[in-house]
Formats: sequence, structure tokens, C-alpha cells
Amino acid sequence: MSEAEYLSGRLLLAMPGMGDARFDHAVVAMCVHDEHGALGIGIGHVRDGITLHGLLEDIGIDPGVAPDVPILNGGPVETARGFVLHSNDWAGEGSVTVNPLCELSASMDVLRAIAEGRGPSRYLVALGYAGWGAGQLEGEMRRHGWYAAQGRPEILFETPTGRRWQQAWKREGIDPSHLVAQTGSA
Repeated sequence: MSEAEYLSGRLLLAMPGMGDARFDHAVVAMCVHDEHGALGIGIGHVRDGITLHGLLEDIGIDPGVAPDVPILNGGPVETARGFVLHSNDWAGEGSVTVNPLCELSASMDVLRAIAEGRGPSRYLVALGYAGWGAGQLEGEMRRHGWYAAQGRPEILFETPTGRRWQQAWKREGIDPSHLVAQTGSA
């Protein structure tokens, strides 16, 4: 597989009727994809029962000036592990650039910076991630489980969580209601 075929920086959109209820209407920001596998952060669903203030307090950080925003369900793997997708105006040790989408940070430093008002100007916080072993995602793509949309930061940072799936399809020039009608799935 050539590097051009890797999906880092793209948005994976779950196809209607993909057969895995955990990914119904999922939007996954692909952060790493290479010959060893793939890692993405779900950005299409809010994690019930926890907000940023609650998360910060649980890990011993005073919420400070951070707004109390919802936490996203990043995926079914390591659901207690936190990730921050953010604008490139902040970077800490271990931050990974995910062009053209965002930066990915998984350290406590980014959360402290957000609480203190010196963090990135735009960010999403998620618990868990979606992961695939070598060749696994490629197999799911061949079975029409996922569509690889262009990576658009405005879908992450300017589109309300519950509308990201529809808006990402529309930005691709596809009316998602036609997808549902063609597959017979809701």
C-alpha cells in the first residue's frame, strides 16, 4: 500500500447499515494510519454522564476558566483514556500533527493549559479511541463499512456534534438521506 492510500487526516464516515451498532452514524477523525494499523478519535457522539469539568475534577485539575463542554465518545478501545483534538496554536510534548485536521494530544499538559486559559483556541476532548490492526481497516473499507471523507477542520470545530455525520457527507457532495434510502437502513 502506498503512503497516498493511508487515511491519516481524513474523516471516516460510517456507512448506513455497516452492521456494528457502536459505530452507527460515526464520524472518526483519523489520526494515525500506516502499515501497522490505524487509530482514530470518534467525534460524532457525546459520552453520556460526563463533562469537561467533571473529567478535570476526577483527575485532580481545577477546571479554572475552562467552559464545561461535553466529552465525546472517542471509541470503544481504552474508554478511560483521554485525547484532545485541537487547533495548531498549542503544542505540547508528544503532540502529533494530523494534517489537515488538527493536532492530537494525550497528555495532562493540554488539559491543564485549557483549564488555565493558555491552551488551544479550539479543541474537542474525547475518551477512548477506535483502533484497527494491520490491514483491518482496509478490509472494512472493502466491505463498504466506511467512507473516507476529506479532513475538514470546520467539521470538527464549527459543526455541532450531532450534525457532524450529515454535514461531512454534505461537504462531500452527497445527500446522506439518499444513502439511507438506497440501503434501507436508518
